Amino acid sequence: MDPSVILPVEAEGFVQSLETFPLKEVGSARWFRQHEYIEKLNMQAILNASAAHDEFVKELLVSYGKIPVLVHELILVEVWKQKVFPVLCQLQDFNPKNTFHLYMVIHHEATIINLLETIMFHKDSCEAADDSVLDLVDYCHRKLTLMASKATREGVTTHDEHNLTGKAVVSSTEELQTQSAALEFEISLKAVSVLRYITDHTESISVINRMLCTHNMPCVLVQLIDCCPWSRCSKGEVEKYTNGRWQKIPVEDRLKMTKLDGQVWISLYNLLLKEDCQRKYDFNNFNKNQLLKLRGFLTEVLIDQLPNLVELQRYLAHLAVTDPAPPKKELVLEQIPEMWNHIVRENSGKWKAIAKYQVKETFNPSESDLRLQAQRLAQTYNLDVMESLLPEKPKCGSCGTEAAKRCSRCQGEWYCHRECQVKHWPKHKKACQLMTEATEKIQRELNN
Repeated sequence: MDPSVILPVEAEGFVQSLETFPLKEVGSARWFRQHEYIEKLNMQAILNASAAHDEFVKELLVSYGKIPVLVHELILVEVWKQKVFPVLCQLQDFNPKNTFHLYMVIHHEATIINLLETIMFHKDSCEAADDSVLDLVDYCHRKLTLMASKATREGVTTHDEHNLTGKAVVSSTEELQTQSAALEFEISLKAVSVLRYITDHTESISVINRMLCTHNMPCVLVQLIDCCPWSRCSKGEVEKYTNGRWQKIPVEDRLKMTKLDGQVWISLYNLLLKEDCQRKYDFNNFNKNQLLKLRGFLTEVLIDQLPNLVELQRYLAHLAVTDPAPPKKELVLEQIPEMWNHIVRENSGKWKAIAKYQVKETFNPSESDLRLQAQRLAQTYNLDVMESLLPEKPKCGSCGTEAAKRCSRCQGEWYCHRECQVKHWPKHKKACQLMTEATEKIQRELNN
C-alpha cells in the first residue's frame, strides 16, 4: 500500500480551516497549527502528483477557494522575514535557548511555495487563484530579480555557500540567518516554476500587462539564462542544482538541460510567442538587444532537447532584422496586486513593537510547549512518507544498488541485503555509534 500523509476527509477539514493571519500572529499557537496543516497538505499533494493519483488536495483548494489564502500567507511570511526578523535578531533581550520554533516560521514560506508549485501546474488552480495571481506574479518577480542580481554579483563560483567560517563562536540567531539565506535560494528556484505555470495558463490582460509592461519579465528571464544561478564551478568541477542539492556533472552530461533551464525557456517561449503577449510587449532597442542575446544560447544541442525552441529561434532571427511597432496605448481598467502593500501599510512603523511582542509572547516557549511541538512535528514528518517523497531511491552503502533495508540502530544507512550490511559494518560502525548516541541524547533532553 502506498504511504499517505492524510486521507481525503482529513484534507477537506484542513483546507476548510485555512485562514489569513495578521502579521503579529505569525508563529502563534493557532498559526503553528495551520503550518502543520499546510505541511501535511503539501506532502500529500506531492505524493498524489508523483504517483499520478487522484489529486484531491488540489481539487479541495480549488473548490473551497483557498489558493488566495495560501498566496496571502506566503507574502505574509515574506514581509515578516524582511521587516520583523532582522529587528528581532538585533534585540538585546533576544537570546533564545531553542531556535526550532523560529526556523519553522522561516521554513513556512518554502512549504507554501512548494505546494503552489505542485498545484499551479493545473489550469484550474491558476483560474481559482483569481486576482491573487497578480500578487503571485509580483512575488515571483521579487524572488527572480534578487536571485539574478545575487548570482551576477557573486559570479559563478558559490551561489549558495552561506557560511560563517572564521568565527570561533556562532550565535543561534546568526546560524538562523544563515539558514534563512540558504533557504531563500530554494524558494527562488520554486518561484521560477510557479512563474512558468502562470505563463502557461493565464489569459488575464491584467496579469499579462503586469508581467510584460510593469516587470519586463522577458528581460529578467534573459538575465537568468545568462547568469544561471543553478549552475556553478567548484574546485574545477561543474555542479548543477538538481533534486534539491548540488550535484557534480560528468563532462558528457554538461550540455544536458536541467528542469530549471527548461522552466525558464518555456516561460520565455510563452511570453514572446503568444499573440496576446506580442501585442502588449514594447520591443524598444533595449528590450530587443536583451532578447537577441538568447540566440547565443539556442544551440542545436539545446533545441534537440526542447524542440519547440526552434520556433523561438526563428522568431528571434526575424526580430533581428525588423523593428516591431510599439504597442498601442489602450485604455484598460487593470486590477492591481494589493497583498504586499496592504500588509506593509497596516504594520508600517510597528516593526520593532511586533518584534518585541513576539520575543516575549511567541518565541519564548516553555520546555513542555517545545516537547509537545516536537512530538506533533515528528508525527507530521513520518519517515516512511518522507522517503517516498525523495526524488531518488536510497542506495546500498556497500555496493551502491537500490536498497530497501535500513540499519536498525542509526536508521541512517541503507543496504540491499544482509550480506552487504555485514561486509560494510567495519566502515559504518563508528558513524553508527555517533548517530545513535546523538539521537539518544536528543531524546533524553526532550524527556527531561
